[in-house]
Amino acid sequence: MHELEFEHFHADPEERQQLAQAIWSADNVELVTVGIDIGSSTSHLMFARLHMQRVATGLSSRFVTVGREVLWRSPILLTPYRPDYTIDADALSAFVGESYSQSGLARAEIDSGAVILTGEALKRHNARAIADLFSAEAGRFVCASAGHHLESQLAAHGSGAVRLSLQKRCTVLNVDIGGGTTKFAMLRDGELVATAAIAVGGRLLVENARALERVEAPICEVARELGLELRAGVKLSRKDRHRLADRMTACIVAMIGGAPDALARRLLVTEPWPKSIASMKVDAITFSGGVAEYLYGRERERYGDLGADLAHSLEHAIEDARLPAPVCDPGQGIRATVTGAAQFSVQVSGNTILVTDPDQLPLRNLPVLCCAFDLSGSVSAAAIAASVRESLARTDFADGTGAVALAFAWEGDPSHVRLRALAAGVCAAVPKTLAARAPLVLLVDGDVAKSLGRILTLEVAPGANVVAIDNVQLKQLEYVDVGAIVPVTGVVPVIIKSLLF
Repeated sequence: MHELEFEHFHADPEERQQLAQAIWSADNVELVTVGIDIGSSTSHLMFARLHMQRVATGLSSRFVTVGREVLWRSPILLTPYRPDYTIDADALSAFVGESYSQSGLARAEIDSGAVILTGEALKRHNARAIADLFSAEAGRFVCASAGHHLESQLAAHGSGAVRLSLQKRCTVLNVDIGGGTTKFAMLRDGELVATAAIAVGGRLLVENARALERVEAPICEVARELGLELRAGVKLSRKDRHRLADRMTACIVAMIGGAPDALARRLLVTEPWPKSIASMKVDAITFSGGVAEYLYGRERERYGDLGADLAHSLEHAIEDARLPAPVCDPGQGIRATVTGAAQFSVQVSGNTILVTDPDQLPLRNLPVLCCAFDLSGSVSAAAIAASVRESLARTDFADGTGAVALAFAWEGDPSHVRLRALAAGVCAAVPKTLAARAPLVLLVDGDVAKSLGRILTLEVAPGANVVAIDNVQLKQLEYVDVGAIVPVTGVVPVIIKSLLF
């Protein structure tokens, strides 16, 4: 028996457990994700469970990934091609269906994820249709993504190179060598500095015991410089195979050194390295992708391509000290991109959000209109409206034709007068969207979304259909999916997609 000066009660064990669970759920989100990689050489997928936690400092509402549990990895499938320059969608669909069956996971259990078409797979005539197929089939919130810069980022994260750069506080160059392209990601103290890619890969040609079966355009460019002619039906000698691998290795080494030769420049599929990046001192080099499996001794079997030859040639380059930094194994090779897709395709927004109509969520495939607002001093509604109109014109997006997603960075004092001027400028630029009550999605890099949304809906444009989300970083030419509100936490998952078909 004891006495207190106020009324109190003793919760039973079950009530205490429920209270503890409620407290934990307010700051923690768990999502089941899938990453599907359809590449030039191989296709595979992975299921993972992410633990995302609210940042505890500064009353932040931002959630970050603090843990990942791999639930199931699929076998590696050689990407099936048809003779008519298309990917066999039926074979891929059957592969994904079988993967779900073997994993024991139902489609309804998947919260988010990404489908990545990369390299030569991206060039197939039916690439977009395949991405759309898997977006519909692979599970809830799964998105179709592609593009060399995006794949470079995913490979850097999934391989472990980002973690290595962060832990060692050093500059790491991750080189992801796949079937059709080689992607480069420069990382400094765990931050991505720049990416680039060239059309060099281990499966740009495929041969059987008798002759070549398939020859891609980039390898023909390499062959022409060597005075070779490659075409289906012709036998490739061992000597010429090594010459091709050595010349592609020279291109990779030149890119690593920041001074690509004429052939490497012709094979670029992105912009070249900026001069500031080309001259950056690198502390360590990591390799990922299918060719890395040979390089690190995890794979020995040949698959009728140049993967093993390219790795052998790279080994000689390393032994001859032709690389500017020591080579480290980041941990993941061929599964780097799919690992990155399963973990890093989601941003979870915090609790300073506003959604006027939760029933309209999820919203899918919204084109992102990035606005360069000048928020350094006082905010001009006229200048804000002009910036939004410029962004609409730049992307050929007409006001009133559908949902609008405006992305911008916030800076300065979040005072009422500044937020109201911003809201007024946005509304002045999209009157038809507001009149049609189409969703106006505001994606803000900062904790002002809820305040901005309230001012817009209560003072500037009462009755507007607004979704205001904070702590989201986006770039031009990206698309987003905005997921349904997660119970208890009140957060929403945001899928960011780079569609470069």
